[in-house]
Amino acid sequence: MDEIVEAALRKWPHVPACYGWLALDMRGQWWMRDDATQAAGPFPQVKGSLIRHEKLLGFIERNYSVDAEGAWFFQNGPQRVYVTLEAAPWVLGVQQQPSHTLIQTHTGLTVAHVHQAIQDEQGRLYLHTEHGLGLVRSMDMHAALDALETLAWPFTTLHSAELPQRFGFVRVAALSDL
Repeated sequence: MDEIVEAALRKWPHVPACYGWLALDMRGQWWMRDDATQAAGPFPQVKGSLIRHEKLLGFIERNYSVDAEGAWFFQNGPQRVYVTLEAAPWVLGVQQQPSHTLIQTHTGLTVAHVHQAIQDEQGRLYLHTEHGLGLVRSMDMHAALDALETLAWPFTTLHSAELPQRFGFVRVAALSDL
């Protein structure tokens, strides 16, 4: 977490949390969802505004974390902004390198260990890693399938509705849930 964020938390420890204003899609893109967008419908049917500002994206990604209940959030100074997840807390990029398979989260964390590979009812591939559950980006499926064959990750199938409870995360946090 950024030092400026930690300082703001110390200065203003009781700022109410924010719900519904930030979402993460299956491509690892962040979406801002203002009141009008939220009123127009749920994510991802109504996405909102794609965040493109590189410094803002970096700030969000450095301050992305999870609470004790498995709800993911962005700590925006003293305010916790809960994130609506389209699929999983992490979106994973998989690339074949000459000597190894490189797996990284949408925030740039390197994955060192895959505990399990999971396929859902729609054919999406998830990897359970030391960082938690991540959805493999669709554009990286070929590299992930090659790695699945060569690295012999344990493999199972699960219905996508089972994933949050099984892997301890919340897709849509609401004030009443926490």
